[in-house]
Amino acid sequence: MDIKKLLESMTLQQKIFQLLALNACIFAGKGEVDITGPVSELTIDLNLVYEAGGVLNTIGAERMKTIQDTFLEKNSAKIPLLFMQDVIHGHKTIYPINLGLAASFDRDLERECAAMAAKEASVDGISLTYAPMVDLARDARWGRVMETSGEDPYLSCEMAKATVEGFQGDMGKYNIATCVKHFAAYGGAEAGRDYNTVDMSERTLREFYLPAYKAAIDAGAKMLMTSFNSLNGIPASGNKKLLKDILRDEWGFEGVVISDYNSIIEMITHGTVENRKEAALLSMDAGLDVEMASTSYAEFFEELIKEGKITEEQVDRAVERVLKLKEDLGLFENPYRSASEEESSKIILCDKHREIARRAARESAVLLKNDNILPFSDNVKSVAVIGPHANTGSIHGFWYCGGRASDTVTVFDGIKKVVGDRAKYAKGCEVDITSTDTSMIAEAVELARNSEVVILTLGEHQFDSGEGNSKTNIEIPEVQYKLLDEILKVNKNVAVLLFTGRPLAIERLSKTAPAILNMWMPGTEAGNAVADLVFGKCSPSGKLTMCFPYNVGQCPIYYNHYNTGRPRPEAEGRFGYISSYIDAPNKPLYPFGYGLSYSTFEYSDFKLSSNVIRRGESVTCSVKVKNTGNYKAKESVQFYIRDCVASVIRPVKELKGFEKIELEVGEEKTVEFTITEDTLAFFGADLKRRAENGKFLIFIGRDSTCKHFAELELK
Repeated sequence: MDIKKLLESMTLQQKIFQLLALNACIFAGKGEVDITGPVSELTIDLNLVYEAGGVLNTIGAERMKTIQDTFLEKNSAKIPLLFMQDVIHGHKTIYPINLGLAASFDRDLERECAAMAAKEASVDGISLTYAPMVDLARDARWGRVMETSGEDPYLSCEMAKATVEGFQGDMGKYNIATCVKHFAAYGGAEAGRDYNTVDMSERTLREFYLPAYKAAIDAGAKMLMTSFNSLNGIPASGNKKLLKDILRDEWGFEGVVISDYNSIIEMITHGTVENRKEAALLSMDAGLDVEMASTSYAEFFEELIKEGKITEEQVDRAVERVLKLKEDLGLFENPYRSASEEESSKIILCDKHREIARRAARESAVLLKNDNILPFSDNVKSVAVIGPHANTGSIHGFWYCGGRASDTVTVFDGIKKVVGDRAKYAKGCEVDITSTDTSMIAEAVELARNSEVVILTLGEHQFDSGEGNSKTNIEIPEVQYKLLDEILKVNKNVAVLLFTGRPLAIERLSKTAPAILNMWMPGTEAGNAVADLVFGKCSPSGKLTMCFPYNVGQCPIYYNHYNTGRPRPEAEGRFGYISSYIDAPNKPLYPFGYGLSYSTFEYSDFKLSSNVIRRGESVTCSVKVKNTGNYKAKESVQFYIRDCVASVIRPVKELKGFEKIELEVGEEKTVEFTITEDTLAFFGADLKRRAENGKFLIFIGRDSTCKHFAELELK
């Protein structure tokens, strides 16, 4: 396809409408449900929707083909629609939420999961996913932490890159394009409240929040979505510094920039424009190509061009990027692309995909506590499977795309596959955070009394996290504690499975529960993964991607904080005139990178190849890790640095590398990390990134609290 020639042949109206993405229900006829916004708000002639460039929120090959056929019959330029969808953590075979999958500390697994989701989505008629979501998250109150890779920029970069590579691959038949989101700093929402204001220094923005977006772009992401929030007083969808100065000019991004749902006209509510016409002008001037859901571009661009406020050349550049994306996807040659009802029936939820999801759920689970309770023997005489998450398929987590609860292996079903009728179920209580109903507890307690071991499922409802689901109370509901307390009176062999889309404040649970295995929201193969873990078929190996606070009052809390002039001592107790709480520790309940195993590991022979590094050279740091326990197990070895003295304050620790290894009982491996000048670089007061001469501390350990270090000097 000659894109330039096609562009020259198009009328101005045809070009403008290529910059419009609408909800699929507009095209699909009566009876369809508009998922995220009312069709009635459109301000254009509905006959003109058949000139639009893209569509979102449609699943199914047959439906996709029907919409595309009807569209091409009525589209004056015969340019096919681009079909887009939020394929966030699986299409119909659902793997763990992103916050959980990142806890695997496994780049290859992240890549494999994305590739699997792309294959299912592509045969179901989708050509682009609104993923990866790479917003940095430090506040557990924010509902959308479940979509992120957590609080660390290095981990977020690694997972962003792997996700793009998995979805896009070589843009073959079963690959789909990616849209990195939400640009920028959406995760810095004030007070953890979704869509809220973000105000931060540019150095903080560049040091912590921007790197993952750039990593996704450098990996080849085809599209970028702006965020709902304002950043330092300017809404992202009209923020020229973000979209032009940084994204286009500095980073060289040549792909499509799309708004989030209605975010262009929401600038009116923000208060930076007076009306839709001004919103259209501000967004186009900033460099935003495609408007999602609202229609201010379609309504006002011709008028703005006549008035000389924007140029047709600006529109042409945006349209050319859209047409180039469609060409890259092969839509001009085959407007259905990979959509196939026959292939869908064979590929979606196939055994291979279920096995990937099962492995992902196992690798993501984090063992928070274990007082010699887990693993249980599969020869156990009787198992009580109790709790609101025990016998439900609604443990996908938010943004489960086309996933269905009916396709999910429940915890109870997974346990029964191992122990058969020796497993019995009781619900115990509801999962609703407002529930105070204790009427089911007695039945659950009686079952626990007559069982050898208890698997108790606690935590959040899957819709208590995710978009729009911010919370000020991030503890588990009181009725769940009542259930736990009563069960412990009759049976001490209790393992708690925690289901959550965010870090929870579980100090009380950590004191009372004999064992806690955090499953996050594990997805389609939840029950089978649980059975693998609790019966010791494999050892938990997940590591926390966000700190778990003692209580919500500590939020936001994160490991890579700056020191203060009056830091709190390590000792317990109340201290005066220091940076401290008088009623809680400064440190989290469970730190970033934390996760136990059924086995034990010994770290030894930690060394640097040199204690001096010169510019342009590299130094290797290495450590020996030995499995000293009784189980074959995996360990995520983590590498951190600290810049001791710099022109601006540096974090107390920064993750700079990780390696996940598997060790047989008694096996030992050497893990190495390479340190370069770039490893030590940061953004200074002048916002230039460079490494400064001086002393650095190099740490290798099991989590972000690791103490042993070696000194390195940059000269």
